[in-house]
Amino acid sequence: MLRLALEAQDHTVIEARDETEAVAAMQASRPGVVLSDLRLPKGDGLGILRAAKELDPELPVIVMTAFGSIQDAVAAMKEGALDFLAKPVDPDVLLLMVERALAQRRLATENILLKDELAARRGAPQIVGEDPGLRQVSIALQRAAGTDTSVLLEGESGTGKELFARALHALSQRADGPFVAINCAAIPENLLETELFGHEKGAFTGAANRKPGKFELAHRGTLFLDEIGELPITLQPKILRALEDRRFERVGGTSLISVDVRVVAATNRNLRNAVATRQFREDLFFRLSVFPITIPPLRDRPTDIMMLAKHFIERFCRDINKSPLMLAPTAVDELLKYPWPGNVRELQNCIERAVILTEGDTIHARHLSLSFREGSSAPVAAPDGSPWSQIDLSGTLAAATTRVVAEVEKRKIDQALKEAGGNRTRAAETLQIGFKALTAKLREHGFDA
Repeated sequence: MLRLALEAQDHTVIEARDETEAVAAMQASRPGVVLSDLRLPKGDGLGILRAAKELDPELPVIVMTAFGSIQDAVAAMKEGALDFLAKPVDPDVLLLMVERALAQRRLATENILLKDELAARRGAPQIVGEDPGLRQVSIALQRAAGTDTSVLLEGESGTGKELFARALHALSQRADGPFVAINCAAIPENLLETELFGHEKGAFTGAANRKPGKFELAHRGTLFLDEIGELPITLQPKILRALEDRRFERVGGTSLISVDVRVVAATNRNLRNAVATRQFREDLFFRLSVFPITIPPLRDRPTDIMMLAKHFIERFCRDINKSPLMLAPTAVDELLKYPWPGNVRELQNCIERAVILTEGDTIHARHLSLSFREGSSAPVAAPDGSPWSQIDLSGTLAAATTRVVAEVEKRKIDQALKEAGGNRTRAAETLQIGFKALTAKLREHGFDA
């Protein structure tokens, strides 16, 4: 009866007998609205509701229930159902409710498009990809942008967490304010407090003038705390107080400074494990992760690899005034089979180098240097015992030398970090290079988030 009533109003209806069939139908057809009874032969309407919200948080769900189970319907609405109908169902009420749900869905879609257009005009960074996991991240950013809630971006190094942080800022009501970023791992511990909170004149030797910190500079804007997992435990209480009270003191000062700042943090570490091992304060973790968003690694987004590669090719060709380049089939195969441990940043660096090395109009597999990288995580000796046969010697002498030097640097830095237990200051001392030089090398070789 319900199907006939809906089809009479030109709606397309897909029927399912139980929760399993309903979940499969939603995944296959991507409906505009879901109508489900709470009681089913197998499973229940709450299971369908949760599956619908996991598939698309904005998907409207209407539940039906017997008059005596109104409490169940209220529970369903608390979990995200749009509305409920008491049985027996009045077809006119049902049609009105479905029309309202579809109108709300259209309005939400238009709102996202308008926000995207406004963000583009404000210079929001372009997020490239169509993977369902990435779409869920974009939806979460849209929802978080309308609030001042603290956001924690989680994901492996190179997934583009700062890009997403900048997009969140551009979509928010603070877009006209400053976006201030600081890498908590790139600054020595004894300087990080003054970088964050500033200092008064004479606070320490060399403090000739008053200096505002990042919290002050981000007033009425967004403060991005990158690599928050590397924040020294001794500094964490002051960060927590600044987040909770929106007030702090400069180093060497006594006056409280009030700020209006939205904080977005990012980490490639598992902060929950850090909390369990007492390396990170539990109260600060909960304060930062009010709205956590996990960015999927590139290996989990295989359909986006070629889209990103073509995007980077177009950008770098434009940047160096080079004619558009194509990818040879062998290069496409290499890009698709490589696991991308350095994620999007590694792909970006790979394409930039390939665009520079390519002399004709086509990028070939040898320009990518991926076969050398993939086999170099553990040196594989040739039958004659020589590891040199594993090195990609294609291209010019300069190109081959650059590849070998880059790989040696990457391995040596990785070894130094492991020996130093992840402490970058000690790793820099072991390598006998400056801290800033090490930080630059980490970014160059895809170690940083």
